[in-house]
Amino acid sequence: MDALEAFKSRISVREYGDKPVEKDKLEKIADAGHLAATARNEQPWEFVIVTDKAKIKELAGITDHGKFMAGAAASIIVFCKDTKYYLEDGSAATENMLLAAAALGLGACWIAGDKKEYGVKIAEALSVPAGFKLVSIISLGYPKSKPEPHTKKPLEEVIHWGKF
Repeated sequence: MDALEAFKSRISVREYGDKPVEKDKLEKIADAGHLAATARNEQPWEFVIVTDKAKIKELAGITDHGKFMAGAAASIIVFCKDTKYYLEDGSAATENMLLAAAALGLGACWIAGDKKEYGVKIAEALSVPAGFKLVSIISLGYPKSKPEPHTKKPLEEVIHWGKF
């Protein structure tokens, strides 16, 4: 799937089948994240890939709106060093990984991390050293069913030429 098709077909998936996600696909997704745009080339990100079902369920239980992650085959948790642009860099990495997952035929969902009170508990559960901030949690798996894409606003409603 080419990049533009991935943009058009990507949708948040919250229900997953039982099939495990192959290690090479998880590595390709993480690679897409580490190739993201980064301010001042700081590359502050670190990715924790979790495939252990018990650990995924534990992490899901810590979140507030990510309980569905308990059914995921894998998750990638994005932490960034506490730099000036950690949130922008970590978000760019997260979006790259969501698009890579779609291109590889996987379902994924971005679960909030930054500014969430549970960030410290997620970091503790994953033995993350001090000085890192939770940016996002990505649940991953083969979709249980094919979700319908959400309707987006027409492009004409969101672009402005020369001024707002």
